[in-house]
Amino acid sequence: MGNSPLKVWMERDGRLLRLRLASPKANLIDAAMISALTQTLAKHLHKPALACVLLDAEGPHFSFGASVEEHLPEQCADMLGGLHSLIVEMLKSPVPILAAVQGQCLGGGLEVVCGASQIFAANDAKFGQPEIKLAVFAPAASCLLPERIGQANAESLLFSGRSISAHEAVRMGLIQQVDDQPERTALNWIDTYLDPLSASSLRFAVQAARMQSVERIVKKLARVEKLYINELMSTHDALEGLTAFVEKRKATWNNN
Repeated sequence: MGNSPLKVWMERDGRLLRLRLASPKANLIDAAMISALTQTLAKHLHKPALACVLLDAEGPHFSFGASVEEHLPEQCADMLGGLHSLIVEMLKSPVPILAAVQGQCLGGGLEVVCGASQIFAANDAKFGQPEIKLAVFAPAASCLLPERIGQANAESLLFSGRSISAHEAVRMGLIQQVDDQPERTALNWIDTYLDPLSASSLRFAVQAARMQSVERIVKKLARVEKLYINELMSTHDALEGLTAFVEKRKATWNNN
């Protein structure tokens, strides 16, 4: 795909779509990455032979998250719209999407991963939504995490901005398994459980399992996105937090 930040290829006779974030070391979930992921999913997801997608990343870290510059007021509506459309596309995927994660998986990176069905992680993986430290919040994670790990665990991550280890992420139910080679573990899971199945019937199973949760998330996400753009971004502290990060200085809050 030329200079795309995403590597794309097919395996298992067209039954497996491989997606690899290829802009290390940060693998930012920026406009270019969001566009590449969205276009690739739109191109491949409805091929009848496809039974699974595996998302992973080059380099020592899965993703440092979204571009902070793209969170600033002049760009944030477009950025959030694109990111949320991508995540909804993942949630509505007719086949399971698996993710293999190493190193840091933060912010928008974790939001994208939460669009997957199963997450496999390396021992060094760290997961977090640090947005609150910049005086903003994570709209998609505010909708995805309560569904995935329950309200109390979600609030623990969203309100603190802290990162958790892969082993704590397993205990919370965020990820399925920790292994030195999460890509290999994910491929083994695909070969063992998904490869023998009818791709057609698997699509009905995915639709049935996710129907109600996807409806809830999509409805809430639209409301949360409006809260972010129309209310949060009109506050002093949100702009101060983002600007201070970009300018590499300490933020000064006035609590409004």
